[in-house]
Amino acid sequence: MAAATATPLVIAVDGPAASGKGTLARRLAAHYGLAYLDTGSLYRATALAVMLAGGDPADEAAAVHAAQALDPARFTDEQLRTPGASEAASKVAAIPAVRTALLDLQRTVTSKLPGAVLDGRDIGTVVCPDADAKLFITAAPETRAQRRHLEHAGRGEDISYEEVLADIRRRDERDSGRAVAPLVPAADAHLLDTTELGIEAAFQAALDLIEGVLRERGRSA
Repeated sequence: MAAATATPLVIAVDGPAASGKGTLARRLAAHYGLAYLDTGSLYRATALAVMLAGGDPADEAAAVHAAQALDPARFTDEQLRTPGASEAASKVAAIPAVRTALLDLQRTVTSKLPGAVLDGRDIGTVVCPDADAKLFITAAPETRAQRRHLEHAGRGEDISYEEVLADIRRRDERDSGRAVAPLVPAADAHLLDTTELGIEAAFQAALDLIEGVLRERGRSA
C-alpha cells in the first residue's frame, strides 16, 4: 500500500503492444494502492467513436472532435480490445492534436493522492516526464505476437498468428516513427525485457526496479 505523502506517487510504464506493460501496470497499481490508467484505451475509444460516427480514424478533424468529446466509460473492454480498434487507435494516436486533447485527461489522474500508475507509449517522455519511477517494457515481436494471438483466441476471434505478427510490426513502425511523441524509452527509464519472463517473474523484476529508484530518490511507497 502507498503511504500518505505530500505529493502523488507516479509510476510510468511504457512499451510496445503486447509487451506485458498493461498486466504489470495493473499489478503495480494494486500493490502500491494507486489508481491505474491504461492510456491506450483512450486512443482506442477515440478511434471507435470516430468509426461509429461513420468517419475515418486517420481524418484529423474527426479524430480531434472525438478526442475532445470523449467519454472513456462509453465503451466496454471487449469493444476496445478488438484488432480493428487497436489498428485504428494507432492511427489516431499519430495525430498531434489528438494527443494534445487527451493529455489533460491523462495528467488529471496523476494529480490526485495517493498517485497513479499509467501505461502507454509516451508516459515517461511526454505525459509524466517527472514521474517518480519509469519503466520501459519490451519483448521480441514474435513473443508479443504469440501473447496477443492467445488473447484473440481466448475471445473467440479468428485471426492467425501471422496476421497478428504483421500487425505488431506495423504498429511498432508507426508508433516509433511518428513525428510527435514517438515510442522511445525516456532517458531515465529502466528497461525490462519480458521475452523470457512469466507474469510473476516480470512483476518481481519490475517491483525490484521501482523499489531501487524510490530508495535512490528517498521516496517511500
